[in-house]
Amino acid sequence: MHGSLETLYFLLFDGFIWGLIIALIALGLSLIFGIMGIINMAHGDIFMIGGVLTVVLVARIGNLWPLLIIIPLIVGISALPVERWILRPYEGKPLTTMIATIGISFIIEEITLIFFGGAAHMVHEPTTFTVHLLGINYPGYNIIAGLVSMICILLLWSGLRLTKIGVYIRATIEEPEMADAIGINTGQIRSLTFAAGASLAAFGGVLAAPIHQVSYLMGQDVILFCFIVVIVGGLGNLMGTLVAAVFLSAVQEGLSLVFTPVNSNVIILLLMALILVIKPKGMFSS
Repeated sequence: MHGSLETLYFLLFDGFIWGLIIALIALGLSLIFGIMGIINMAHGDIFMIGGVLTVVLVARIGNLWPLLIIIPLIVGISALPVERWILRPYEGKPLTTMIATIGISFIIEEITLIFFGGAAHMVHEPTTFTVHLLGINYPGYNIIAGLVSMICILLLWSGLRLTKIGVYIRATIEEPEMADAIGINTGQIRSLTFAAGASLAAFGGVLAAPIHQVSYLMGQDVILFCFIVVIVGGLGNLMGTLVAAVFLSAVQEGLSLVFTPVNSNVIILLLMALILVIKPKGMFSS
């Protein structure tokens, strides 16, 4: 019994940390849909690119920490021409963008398979210490990853609420025609937001590389879970997305103690359906 309790604690800690990383990815997804009307089915593959680049570059430079800046910058800049030349003509047409980004997802996965291979890889944790919590020894890197995710989320919240560019983004989401009328360059704001969303997903991929096996298909499960998080938390609601990500991830990890992964996913989907019956616009919708 004691051992089972320790296992449950470990899984719940894992769920909490993974939920914070998922929140980063889901917030990027929510921002992109909120400002552009794009259902980005390739968002999980951007997360995968972050993980794959981490595997490749850590093998060359031997240090994970600089990649938390380098890889999101590379991915964010690379996302700009995709938004400008491929997705912009279809902005505001969710079904069309969903089809377009499914195509982009297939292309990204096949290119990654060709150059990276189909085998799963793992990045060694850059720290080796453990923290004793509730009778278990928990990996120190996981705690650092959770703290870094929380700081990143706090910075995002502060940027959206307290800076001029954040005001422009919120104005473009809520009143795009008025934003255009008062001189806000909404085209640039959309491009910047798409790049920021892609960078958040890549940032999550870098953080997850020492925790999660890295393969060309690792984005598929993540994108489904992120959509569930965004729907349950309330579209465009940062706090709702954060709470939903942590809560659902912890529940999923706890369920894995009793159920198979497939059954755990089914229960999460049923839980989402129940929440939407009670709150059709998500838990934190106004």
